[in-house]
Amino acid sequence: MLSRFAFRSVRAALPPSLPPQALLSSAAAAPAEDALEGSRGEIVTFLTLNNISDNPGSRKKRRRIGRGIGCSKGKTCGRGHKGQRARAGKNVRPTFEGGQTPLHKRLPKRGMTNVHATPMTPINVGTLQDYVDMGRLAVPSPDASPLTITDLVDAGIVKKSSVKHGVKLLAKGRERLQSPLRLEVSRASRSAIDAVEEAGGEIATVHLNRLALKALLKPHKFDVIPRRALPPPKLMPYYTSYENRGYLSPEVQMRQLRKKLGDLSPTVEGDK
Repeated sequence: MLSRFAFRSVRAALPPSLPPQALLSSAAAAPAEDALEGSRGEIVTFLTLNNISDNPGSRKKRRRIGRGIGCSKGKTCGRGHKGQRARAGKNVRPTFEGGQTPLHKRLPKRGMTNVHATPMTPINVGTLQDYVDMGRLAVPSPDASPLTITDLVDAGIVKKSSVKHGVKLLAKGRERLQSPLRLEVSRASRSAIDAVEEAGGEIATVHLNRLALKALLKPHKFDVIPRRALPPPKLMPYYTSYENRGYLSPEVQMRQLRKKLGDLSPTVEGDK
């Protein structure tokens, strides 16, 4: 008698035209092999846990080393005699060239890094106008305080971490500037100054050292806000020049004093 699984296998292998009665008669008259040969079928082997295996040749047996000359890697195990590579925990860096002068020392040096440089974060006047149009930057009123670097950071124009030494205002997009902005930045180009003042705004360049910049951007880290230091002698000519709208120039100081006193009549050429 055929088992239940063998009967199903033989029935699946039979052609569709052969009725089940022929299967029963052939199973009763001859062994299962004769029935399969007559019906051109084959026995199906079911996949179970005891016959699971990898495909032939899919896993190559590794070579065992240190087991004599019969394994082809006996005695020194393929490492050779002595030396750094023969020891345990060998550590030869990938760029090691055998002791000769390495490539990174054979190439000439180029350029330098100025450790005394104070690069400014650039901001264009066109970008300020775009943020004003989006409603993310408010135009200050004549009685309000001017926009500082903190307001530019809060508006998302620059990141707080990217401002290392200050912000410099540039004139790209000056044809789009229409809002009368009042600004206090670290530096400003001559074209940017003209663009801001032509739109009816004001600008003043203020010196901020690292401590003053940190106090301006992160006041929560100070119990008492420190006083701002004066510019060093090297930068004093810049911040005392009215062409740069330096905050130490007499014209800018007079303008700020007149605003505090409530007199808004222009007395300096270039005031709006």
